[in-house]
Amino acid sequence: MTTRSEPQVRCPGPRISRRALLRTGGLGGLGLLGLMRAAQASGGRSTAPGDPPPIRACILVFYYGGPSHFETFDPKPEAPLEVRGEFRPIATSAPGVFVSELQPKMATVMHKVALIRSMTHGNRLHDSASMETLTGRPAPQGDQELFSPEPQFYPSFGGALSYLRRSEGLAVPHAALPFVFHNVVDVPCQGGGFLGSAYDPFQVLVDMADRSYQAALLRTPADLPPTRRGRRRALLDAMEGATLRGEPLALADSYDRAYRLLASEHVRKALEIDREDPKVRDRYGYDHPPASVGAGGGGGNGAELGIAREMRGQNLLMARRLVEAGVPFVNVYDFRQQGQNWDAHFKVFDQHRDHLVPVADQSLAALIEDLDARGLLDSTLVVALGEFGRTPRINNDAGRDHWPDCYSAVLAGGGVKGGFVLGSSDRLGAYPASDPVTPADLAATIYWRFGFDPSLELHDTTDRPHPLATGRPVRSLFA
Repeated sequence: MTTRSEPQVRCPGPRISRRALLRTGGLGGLGLLGLMRAAQASGGRSTAPGDPPPIRACILVFYYGGPSHFETFDPKPEAPLEVRGEFRPIATSAPGVFVSELQPKMATVMHKVALIRSMTHGNRLHDSASMETLTGRPAPQGDQELFSPEPQFYPSFGGALSYLRRSEGLAVPHAALPFVFHNVVDVPCQGGGFLGSAYDPFQVLVDMADRSYQAALLRTPADLPPTRRGRRRALLDAMEGATLRGEPLALADSYDRAYRLLASEHVRKALEIDREDPKVRDRYGYDHPPASVGAGGGGGNGAELGIAREMRGQNLLMARRLVEAGVPFVNVYDFRQQGQNWDAHFKVFDQHRDHLVPVADQSLAALIEDLDARGLLDSTLVVALGEFGRTPRINNDAGRDHWPDCYSAVLAGGGVKGGFVLGSSDRLGAYPASDPVTPADLAATIYWRFGFDPSLELHDTTDRPHPLATGRPVRSLFA
């Protein structure tokens, strides 16, 4: 089997590989990178009659640990007490759609939201479930937790989209914040996978001390003179020339991306969250954590958690600022530490009521309203979900355990049908009663909404083909 250093994409229309470009004469005055961008500008884009216009951006909010669907978007008031729990359902702005009483803010915007109440897959452990959720593929390692670093194979959504849109010259095609999530080792589902590290996200980190955001890639000395900036550009040009002599192109791509980042004033300003109107910041939940923060969480640094929780709403505001700055895909990871996240194996009602749902409710509703007020909601798809839900029956520790068999996902904007519910769970919230939706289907839906055919093939470094997504777009969610 032949090998090569760069993956390829195969799609309707002419196929142009990087190696073929290097062998092709007649480049004339075009730089190699410029020629590639021109050749790949429409690669893979596919729209069918009746499809809504492609979206410009997606914000994916990932509630690591697994929120309880019973305590959020799929209450079961008719179920036995040991299933339905402590909280009652409340009516929303969408007729006939009810959510948990813990979500009064989301209740007011449900006419702009589409719910999936029949998400399902087979991974019962956090790491494998996270991999399937954020790549649309079952974990190659099988259903397991990871306790040592392992390489990522399948690309994340943002990584694949960065690769497919590499011809567009985007300064930041994919951002992630406010940390690389996990408790022991990074879960290999957050980067470019077999596409290469050039398609890893632009990582935005939260500074716990002063509640600000920073990105090391944008740090340059304040006194860096224009001549040194010019020399950096000249280095890139020299590297581009080197590719014409058969030297690796990936390094030139990386330097080109870094140069665009350094020149991206829009992204730099987006990270300065103190520029935001304080009233807008307040709407996202810029509050102080209750004195009981950390209680019932199973250990961890309570002081660190207090500051992190204070920033949870601001993370969604930062995602909106990045979309405004031209970033087309943003991941927001909600909570990181095991025992201090949505993984409520005990005291599920206390944790959801006191620590988890209030800020999530306020900030997600604020994001939807804010995008709408700014004219961005129609072109921006918001997806919010965890890696699974929680068990129907409450355990002996007043908690709920892992349950991937049936759970909920929230979509807003991007052309969704407002006030729409797709699928249903059975009487106990245990299994889909209608219209099951898998992570593969959700992946296909996201790619389709960006205008890419999910059947398009990506080829890894050993030339093996992999469809962009193995599921089917859930077109019924969209008008």
